[in-house]
Amino acid sequence: MSVSVIIKWGGQEYSISTLSEEDTVLDLKQSIKSLTGVLPERQKLLGLKVKGKPADDDVKLGDLKLKPNTKIMMMGTREESLEDVLAPPPENDDVVNDFDIEDEVTEVENREENLAKIARRVKDYKVEELNPPRPGKRLLVLDIDYTLFDHKSCAETGQELMRPYLHQFLTSAYEDYDIVIWSATSMKWIDAKMKELGVTDNPNYKITFMLDSAAMITVHTPKRGVVEVKPLGVIWGKYSEFYNRKNTIMFDDIGRNFLMNPQNGLKIRPFMKAHLNREKDKELYKLSLYLKEIAKLDDFSGLNHKHWERYLSKKQNQ
Repeated sequence: MSVSVIIKWGGQEYSISTLSEEDTVLDLKQSIKSLTGVLPERQKLLGLKVKGKPADDDVKLGDLKLKPNTKIMMMGTREESLEDVLAPPPENDDVVNDFDIEDEVTEVENREENLAKIARRVKDYKVEELNPPRPGKRLLVLDIDYTLFDHKSCAETGQELMRPYLHQFLTSAYEDYDIVIWSATSMKWIDAKMKELGVTDNPNYKITFMLDSAAMITVHTPKRGVVEVKPLGVIWGKYSEFYNRKNTIMFDDIGRNFLMNPQNGLKIRPFMKAHLNREKDKELYKLSLYLKEIAKLDDFSGLNHKHWERYLSKKQNQ
């Protein structure tokens, strides 16, 4: 059954009718974010209670017994200033508390409610193409924080926190892959960081498009409860003539982001403490060689990216 609510914020009302009773409070907050620009962690929804207590993010909307077009008051502020945009996202322990996804995959990947969420993202999420997809190219999907950039350390410029070999890596990858950026933050933050790193307008490669947190979905896992993930099905659904399971690879330092498409995920070593590790981090250089090797294949589905270094070493020794 569908759920329809009206969010009151900043003197305006925002109608939301794309959710179901199986969706969670966090799903509602993500929908609110797409309409208002207020990040979920900055939202306070007044009067949203279950058994007399404020509803947690993992509570299903069906449990709230909301009447059609219930009006909910929200308190929260947008990231308005450039300082807010360029500052690190709110503190979280994702990297520290990441978990091995293998035991969770079968419980999550093919659940009907998760596939329904993907279908809604395919229908409702608006992708702003920066450059058109190129027929015959594979797809490389990249995270930002700790994958391309150390977002916690202090520095005068973003260049100081950029992962070594970033531009060489992207230049090499672009020969065989369309490149998509997908970060679990706001598009304003993504756009600012990509410009700061010199990625957006680099003459040696092009970014096809960028996705933000609104393209993600929440899934319920037996051991960890509700978590947010990056389902590649959103891209495959919107660009089925170009990309699919057989030609897509995704790099992220957080393994749980692969829960809906584990076969396509490569968990990259996080790049932290840039000032200490800048001289010795060669992850992107080595991964550029791996991408070049597997680009020779017509189908990635037989690969186990968990053993990418072993695969690369074997090929180099042939």
